Amino acid sequence: MSERERLARSFGSVAATYERARPLYAADALAWVAERLPLHGDVLDLGAGTGKLTRQLLDVAATVRAVEPDDAMRAVLERVVPSATVLAGSAEAIPLPEGSVDVVTAGQAFHWFDLDRALPEMQRVLRPGGGIALLWNELVWEELDALVRPLRPAPRDEGLPETPLFSIFEERRFPHRDAVDADTVVERVASISAVITAPADVRDELLRNVRALVGDGVVEYPMRTLVLVADRV
Repeated sequence: MSERERLARSFGSVAATYERARPLYAADALAWVAERLPLHGDVLDLGAGTGKLTRQLLDVAATVRAVEPDDAMRAVLERVVPSATVLAGSAEAIPLPEGSVDVVTAGQAFHWFDLDRALPEMQRVLRPGGGIALLWNELVWEELDALVRPLRPAPRDEGLPETPLFSIFEERRFPHRDAVDADTVVERVASISAVITAPADVRDELLRNVRALVGDGVVEYPMRTLVLVADRV
């Protein structure tokens, strides 16, 4: 198993923590995707996790199908987002027929995909005129990021590679923040793959340092929502 696969498979062990602590995405980011792509139609959310993006899509789309490979994450998703159609599967083997959705999204997940297999699958299930929207919440709290950064693996380019399957690539970033209690900040860090898979003593020390940084009470957690969109060719 590669390091990337080991990290990608770690989230199921903290599914409840992930659901409690992870943030939603900037409302302005979703509004821009709705302007740019036919988000009002049938949407597929890939690597949906516990449905952080899925629940926001339900406010816009006619139908939302959420595909998640991890059993524990999918169980939480089915419980907390019952209005979505939840399917076992992956970006590399999407359990939907050709031309069945208008938009494919991925929230905090695209960097885990095997793109040689996933991009053809994403194009296959899209109807003509459809496209993809890839979202990430980027931390802009430098002191907190500095604590976590030493554990992170070498970054993989989060952008779309050059591909004949998609065109008209656009990228935007939207300021985003939420007010959460300090315990939630600690759990948010604990749900990062590099922290989940770190040796116990390293993880415990990191979380003590996070607690020392955030203290107690309510904390303003600053982020940016990065969005990449592209049209199906």
